Amino acid sequence: MTSPALHILKTIYGYDAFRGPQARIVDHVIGGGHAFVLMPTGGGKSLCYQIPALARPGMGLVVSPLIALMADQVAALRVAGVRAAALNSDLPAEERRALWQQVHEGQLDLLYVAPETLLREGVLDRLQGVRLSLIAIDEAHCLSQWGHDFRPSYRQLDILVRRFPDTPRMALTATADEPTRAEILSHLEIGADDAFVAGFDRPNIRYAIEEKDNPRAQLKEFLRRHKDESGIVYCLSKRKTEETAAWLRDQGHDALAYHAGMDKSEREANQQRFQHGEAVIMVATIAFGMGIDKPDVRFVAHLDLPGSIEAYYQETGRAGRDGLPSDTLMLYGSEDIALRSRFIEESEAPDERKRMERQKLDALLGLAETAGCRRQALLSYFGDDCAPCGNCDTCATPPKLFDGTIAAQKALSCIYRTGERFGQAYVVDVLLGIENDRIAQFGHDRVSTFGIGKEHDKGTWRAILRQLIAQRLVDVDLAGHGGLSISDSGREFLRDRPALMLRVPAPPRARRQKVESTAAQSAISERDQALFQALRQKRMDIARQQNVPPYVIFHDKTLIELAVARPTSRGEMAKVPGVGDAKLDRYGPAFLAVIAEQAA
Repeated sequence: MTSPALHILKTIYGYDAFRGPQARIVDHVIGGGHAFVLMPTGGGKSLCYQIPALARPGMGLVVSPLIALMADQVAALRVAGVRAAALNSDLPAEERRALWQQVHEGQLDLLYVAPETLLREGVLDRLQGVRLSLIAIDEAHCLSQWGHDFRPSYRQLDILVRRFPDTPRMALTATADEPTRAEILSHLEIGADDAFVAGFDRPNIRYAIEEKDNPRAQLKEFLRRHKDESGIVYCLSKRKTEETAAWLRDQGHDALAYHAGMDKSEREANQQRFQHGEAVIMVATIAFGMGIDKPDVRFVAHLDLPGSIEAYYQETGRAGRDGLPSDTLMLYGSEDIALRSRFIEESEAPDERKRMERQKLDALLGLAETAGCRRQALLSYFGDDCAPCGNCDTCATPPKLFDGTIAAQKALSCIYRTGERFGQAYVVDVLLGIENDRIAQFGHDRVSTFGIGKEHDKGTWRAILRQLIAQRLVDVDLAGHGGLSISDSGREFLRDRPALMLRVPAPPRARRQKVESTAAQSAISERDQALFQALRQKRMDIARQQNVPPYVIFHDKTLIELAVARPTSRGEMAKVPGVGDAKLDRYGPAFLAVIAEQAA
């Protein structure tokens, strides 16, 4: 006999079996247990609270951080036949009254609400008289003061423990290191035995990290294999976001900007275009992305260094939520390291927080500089592991190492001899013995380190200095003009002279060849491509008519299954993963007609 949970999974969501720990979590919560769920993006976290909410008596209350995210989730649930709604500050008074009436009359299965709205005067009082099947707190890492997306309103959600002590509580996130996990469990009074950690690996994502050389040329090369695909490009500043989006449009891409300084209506319009489009690039600051529900984001690029490994993991995790092959690229340089360090030191955070942030930055730099598998380095940060993945840049082209002890000594000596106040380019020119007016003006053509580095070219010296900065042997005065100075660790290195292995920088030509040899894999055979594209077009036509994102109708993965299986009847289409009863009734005839037309 099929369990209620499996019946819901099949009839509403169109899947025959749960994945990973989903079944254990669902059964645990249906039985009345609390749960902390850490599951990678795309792993099916939402099913872990949606199915118990539908199986238990009452209405599920879901705390979610963004209005746009809630709107997408509600739209997808309604298309699947679930009675869902969102309560937020943008709701007109008349619609708000109607929604509360639905809540009190038991007409809703799931109610989504932002934490700020939930904590407004009177809202909890009105919910007190409602039978709640469960309370789910999505993006739960936002309540941790050690998390990278801390939001004060999330911190106040412990009131739910006191107001609804007998209602199952769920905290769900894709990103939480050990201190963050412990804080979430403690704050929401969820026992350690109720924690379900599914791991962090996203095997469909390819990780690549490169030193900044010519960022726009590097991005252009990266995008070459993502024609007509959606993606996100992250920049650190609002200005760079807008300039990069304009440049991408000049290159023929459909690119939009998104940052906190934009007018709210423009920002929301750009987000909707991204959500509803199939080949839109969003160029954004970190103001964009939390909880993005778009499953067909095929790439994420960082043109600047993110704030931490958690931020990098969460931002790259917005690619490939549907499980199909996806690419990431992070570019970074010496100035990025110095700027991030400056952010930490100039913040008003207590010393303990600054110490933690420095450790997080060091961990991120370790990921960037590793000569081993990127995925292993990334997962180890979260206490997870894997075999060498074969799906990252260092696995595809293992970097060479060289004994950089002498080179480091020469570089540090040159920084010292030139007064510890000049930038990277100047120090490299002195090492290479380049004669120019500026060097002559300061008399640095007469110092002992002038011309002692001719065994390396300019690009290699830049890479050496970048690695010395990453390893905290050299400091950068970003508040001034980027002058390099020797850190305390650097002085210890000069005194003790330990061995130091450094990466040999890959030449630009080798990098381009590597990219071409690892172009994004095709998820579908040539034979089925024409049908897949025809199904995508039908999906887009329906999405425009209904004013919903295309993926709300069917994910790309479901369209691929349809293109491969080529069902000719309702019964055959019902067997395709992702086709639930409501969607079969609503969309089955249209898609079966496309398949029949292609077969004719």
